[in-house]
Amino acid sequence: MYGMTDIHNKPRRGTDGTGSAVSVRGLVKHYGETKALDGVDLDVREGTVLGVLGPNGAGKTTLVRCLSTLITPDSGTAVVAGYDVVRQPRQLRRVIGLTGQYASVDEKLSGYDNLYMIGRLLDLTRKESRSRADALLERFSLTEAAKRPARTYSGGMRRRLDLAASMIGSPAVLYLDEPTTGLDPRTRNEVWEEVKRMVREDGVTVLLTTQYMEEAEQLASELTVIDRGRVVAGGGIGELKAKVGGRTLRIRPADPAQLRPTAAALDEAGLTGLATTTVDTDAGTVLVPILSDEQLTAVVGTLTARGITLADIATELPSLDEVFLSLTGHRASTPDTATTTTTETTEYEGAAA
Repeated sequence: MYGMTDIHNKPRRGTDGTGSAVSVRGLVKHYGETKALDGVDLDVREGTVLGVLGPNGAGKTTLVRCLSTLITPDSGTAVVAGYDVVRQPRQLRRVIGLTGQYASVDEKLSGYDNLYMIGRLLDLTRKESRSRADALLERFSLTEAAKRPARTYSGGMRRRLDLAASMIGSPAVLYLDEPTTGLDPRTRNEVWEEVKRMVREDGVTVLLTTQYMEEAEQLASELTVIDRGRVVAGGGIGELKAKVGGRTLRIRPADPAQLRPTAAALDEAGLTGLATTTVDTDAGTVLVPILSDEQLTAVVGTLTARGITLADIATELPSLDEVFLSLTGHRASTPDTATTTTTETTEYEGAAA
């Protein structure tokens, strides 16, 4: 879905004066008795990717629709690229792009004609539309298929064409609403590389909604986790992992025969706050959950006092999937199992209408 208008000679305003390209405070949206957004706060720093994580029905698509002016929030404020989404929607549409959950291309038109048409709809001149179409087809490795009808494209090619279309107007802020839904692993990786390139080379600010843990870790520098319309956590990936379950020490004794004696030594030492050890025989390591650096020091001191020589000791944070489960009570979807709820689909159908 492209839907953004008045792109010709648009200003590229960046932030709200605080370094945030997107700043949202207390955003609320109701659908009848359902509160799809319940006081959402978030910020996206200019030139970065914010990953918005949440289970189906959490409010991710509603958030994107509010920030792209497709619907009006009931209360709260949102400033994107320096423009208020409610008071300045026309100006805002000149500096944003949107790619929805499914590629929205005209299958009867060629890839080139799709991009050229969108350029003209966005009020670019014929020359500008041709130039942008050619450049983006090359950028997204679609030049050889440029004259073919989009219906002959693979799913990955359609998704790349959809991304190219969202870039026709050189947006300052790009919304990607679950952009790799239904794609195979190879195509998903291709999309990820293009998103990284947009941020790295074009300085685009991206708000990415996703259910995929791997996608969030690949693309996002910071995360906001929402559930039932509310923000339940936010911060860097490492920061979120540190909030949930602490760290795990993985200890490898130099002598494999010392594996169980190492675990026994720690269990017998009765270190304050130290959890029960687990022996991973296959990996030749002992796993010990810890909550502080003091516990790490105590573990090393105990083993040294027992004369146990270590070949390796490393700390591991919980996986992002474990963080998601802890924060929301839901397991995150995987690319093979994720589905889109009727509510989320209906939201975009309503916008298209």
